[in-house]
Amino acid sequence: MYWTEILTAVALLMIIEGMLPFVGPDRYKQLVAQIARLSDNQLRMFGLSAMIAGLLLLFFVRS
Repeated sequence: MYWTEILTAVALLMIIEGMLPFVGPDRYKQLVAQIARLSDNQLRMFGLSAMIAGLLLLFFVRS
């Protein structure tokens, strides 16, 4: 894997992550407050689910 692909992926992630607070800062604050109220296990399961979904998407896109 080339560094340009990794940096491209990171740049796209930053763009997508930045869109949420830019478009709706009040809603973003509410969302972050809700996330802060989650238990550690709930947050871990959400993170695991997101990683698995990302891996599956990557697998299907790259094959």
